[in-house]
Amino acid sequence: MSQKRLFLLDAYALIFRGYYAFIKNPRINSKGMDTSAILGFMNSLIDVIKREKPDHLAVAFDKGGSVFRSEMFEAYKANRDETPEAIKIAVPYIQEFLSAMHIPIIEQAGYEADDLIGTLAKQAEKQGYQVFMVTPDKDFAQLVSDNIFIYRPARLGNDVEIWGVPEVLEKFEIQDPLQVIDFLGMMGDAVDNIPGLPGVGEKTAKKLLAEFGSMENLLANTDKLKGALKEKIEANKEQGILSKKLATILLDCPVTFDETDYELSKPDVEKTDALFMELEFRQLKTQFDKLFGSGKEYDEIDTSNGNGESAPKTTKKASKNEDQFSLFETGDSEAEAGHHSYYNTLENTPHHYEVSQGNLGVKLLLQTLLQQKEVCFDTETTGIDANNAELVGMSFSFEKGKAFYVPVPENRDEAQELVDKFKPFFENEEIVKIGQNIKYDLKILANYGISVKGKLFDTMIAHYLINPDMRHNMDVLAETYLKYSPKSIETLIGKKGKNQKSMRDVALEDIKEYAAEDADITLQLKEVFEPKLDSAGTKKLFEEIEIPLIQVLADMEREGIRLDVDYLKDMAKDMDVEIKALEEKIYETAGEKFNLASPKQLGDILFEKLKIGGAKQKKTKTGQYATGEEVLSYLANEHEIVQQILDWRQMVKLQSTYIISLPEQVDPKTNRVHTDYMQTVAATGRLSSNNPNLQNIPIRTERGRLIRKAFIARDENYTLLSADYSQIELRVIAAMSGEENMIKAFQNGEDIHRSTAAKVFHVAPEEVTKEQRSNAKTVNFGIIYGVSAFGLSNQTDLSRSESAALIDAYYNTYPRLRAYIQEQIAFARNHGYVQTVSGRRRYLKDINSANAVVRGAAERNAVNAPIQGSAADIIKIAMINIHKKLTSENWQSKMLLQVHDELVFDVHNSELEKIKPMIKHEMENAFKLAVPLEVDLGTGRDWLEAH
Repeated sequence: MSQKRLFLLDAYALIFRGYYAFIKNPRINSKGMDTSAILGFMNSLIDVIKREKPDHLAVAFDKGGSVFRSEMFEAYKANRDETPEAIKIAVPYIQEFLSAMHIPIIEQAGYEADDLIGTLAKQAEKQGYQVFMVTPDKDFAQLVSDNIFIYRPARLGNDVEIWGVPEVLEKFEIQDPLQVIDFLGMMGDAVDNIPGLPGVGEKTAKKLLAEFGSMENLLANTDKLKGALKEKIEANKEQGILSKKLATILLDCPVTFDETDYELSKPDVEKTDALFMELEFRQLKTQFDKLFGSGKEYDEIDTSNGNGESAPKTTKKASKNEDQFSLFETGDSEAEAGHHSYYNTLENTPHHYEVSQGNLGVKLLLQTLLQQKEVCFDTETTGIDANNAELVGMSFSFEKGKAFYVPVPENRDEAQELVDKFKPFFENEEIVKIGQNIKYDLKILANYGISVKGKLFDTMIAHYLINPDMRHNMDVLAETYLKYSPKSIETLIGKKGKNQKSMRDVALEDIKEYAAEDADITLQLKEVFEPKLDSAGTKKLFEEIEIPLIQVLADMEREGIRLDVDYLKDMAKDMDVEIKALEEKIYETAGEKFNLASPKQLGDILFEKLKIGGAKQKKTKTGQYATGEEVLSYLANEHEIVQQILDWRQMVKLQSTYIISLPEQVDPKTNRVHTDYMQTVAATGRLSSNNPNLQNIPIRTERGRLIRKAFIARDENYTLLSADYSQIELRVIAAMSGEENMIKAFQNGEDIHRSTAAKVFHVAPEEVTKEQRSNAKTVNFGIIYGVSAFGLSNQTDLSRSESAALIDAYYNTYPRLRAYIQEQIAFARNHGYVQTVSGRRRYLKDINSANAVVRGAAERNAVNAPIQGSAADIIKIAMINIHKKLTSENWQSKMLLQVHDELVFDVHNSELEKIKPMIKHEMENAFKLAVPLEVDLGTGRDWLEAH
């Protein structure tokens, strides 16, 4: 019989870790609340329970900090940033969850969680328990013993790490875990403001411990040291002893391990359900349901330790009227039942959904549709590829709780005949058509010769403008705003994979309920979102830019662009040769062969063997050297192998991401690639591109540029035309800031980078050197993103002091820019958002954060979001206007691509000279700014030549 196991969670360490894991993509719910910290902690908690099936578990919180340490050293933890608001908000919710799950919350005023966990761990160990301290904090290593372990949760693709005595001894290079206290005392801790011994870092601390064994023995034998280190340590002996005391985890706190109270038991599902609902944690709720299902008696709970050994079974009777449950085993049906417990569904909501088929049924439905002012419709198809999917059915709704489903025959001629009957409805310009991701439906209907006319209302796009930071799929929207959980498509066709069915295989009654529900729910969402667009001030943006753009993008996606597959195949062969040659060169430089794709092996070569970058190299959470692009780029000038590695990575990425994969994405029916443009991804308003992603094709490197050569004109009768806004973001910031010097430069048609360099470096424009212009260009664009002296020095050959002087000179040259930046930040602080020239809002929930790092990121967004977003608005307006002309005037030429500030056209040679001025005029006059917009045109047989 194996030992019972106790898991003690370090609450704040896991909360902070969860919050910062989502820092670049915070989880924001429909109320604008940042739920990242709660989600991060709950993910860790549920993962531990799921993986480890613990017998006993508790969570320790700090409460008021350590009185003992603060009295000993007033500056203890004094330099910590203010706790982010999202974490302050998170703690009460997390404690509510724990309370509802009957998990003990351990906190004691004046004591830190470390001390509480240390005390409980030692008590439980004496009672025969194995104890796992769940924390990423290495300080706990001092507590590790034969029965006490550090359990470092999984993160960012790295698996769980469990540190026992051997792991601690190896990682700290010591003989006894208690020496971790000496190690921490010697090197100090900047986070907790433990001073340590001056001049002693990680390597020196390990060396001193190997020689002297402890802090006390080191301080008693300083005569054996030499030079500056000896002087520093002798002068700071008291500080060393103090630091060791500060680093020591207490083992005598006033808490007691309660075997019964700490035993994992059945959650109060009503309370956890209410919390999941309030916070909008749908996926987490599903995981929770699968973990805490119903079925087994308590004495049948599986608490095996994962090695096939069973821990002692404990019998715990349920309280009166409680269902028995299994902590760790449940079926999908149980999870599904739990998931719907607090949402309305098809099963518990009155509704009237009909099948309309046959000549009479279709005729009556069509007559009814033509009498409506607005109708929601949806298509059911054989797949998600709109160019090749076939219609299985259409659903329509114009009244809450009521909808109609029209099955479409598999035979193409019969299908076409049926769809044609609905042409009067789809092409009626007086009826508003409502849909969720309606662009897909427009493309499907276009395959049947139907052009949807009249006003459109897309609920996905509406919600994106109301709350851009949330997800926008229909299930999420329905659950959030209607408290309704729609029927999952997986219940009809199964999960993705080779066994997934087609919608054609689904019984008519089932597909009718599913499809009609989609139309019904989308109609209800429209009623919720329409007034919200008004209150968010984005209705005009919705109606005049985002909705008209849908048809533009649908047409561009259906058109696609021709790809020179043979060219890419030849390029792949050449790249293979180059990659292999570069690999051999790297091995030669390194003096041995190793796995280039292994960060660990690469780190060992660069930093252990070749000693690049000096002693203190950044390490990842797993203890291996960091070898990301940011790290290597910084070291590229220090050793030739670093640049070789960067070149190799770039070549391998180009090969796999574009050169090999692009030909695989050619549609066999059209022999063209058809990207999908997404309007609801980037919070700035920029379009995203997928399958393939054409936005990320590199343009700054020679090899990246050569990929553009693969995109070619339709045939010999066509030429590709590229129309690219020149420095649009700089023009936008000049206009929005009202910076007269910059505005005049643009109005006079000057080279803005040369003009800036001339002013900043106090030379005549004709005397500006190439280097000065380059530095001015870096500052011009860097200002938008809040570039610092440190950042500028990394991007140029300037020192940090030279960079700081250049930035000061820049602001003296353009004084309104600095004022504008402060005005934007002040506006954001007062209103909670900033906006573009078209009223697009970027909400900045952290703009008033007391945490400097979090607030700084929000301040940078306050400046650059209106600039990026305005540039995005302007090119969207241009696309709408150009598309309108191309369509109404029956041009043979087509608009194919939008990539950042560039549009690409397939132009019939007979129209080339005529279309150039039209495109230039529409783009340059899409929006009137205080500065002129300028567009550069280029033509060629391929995209590279045209650009």
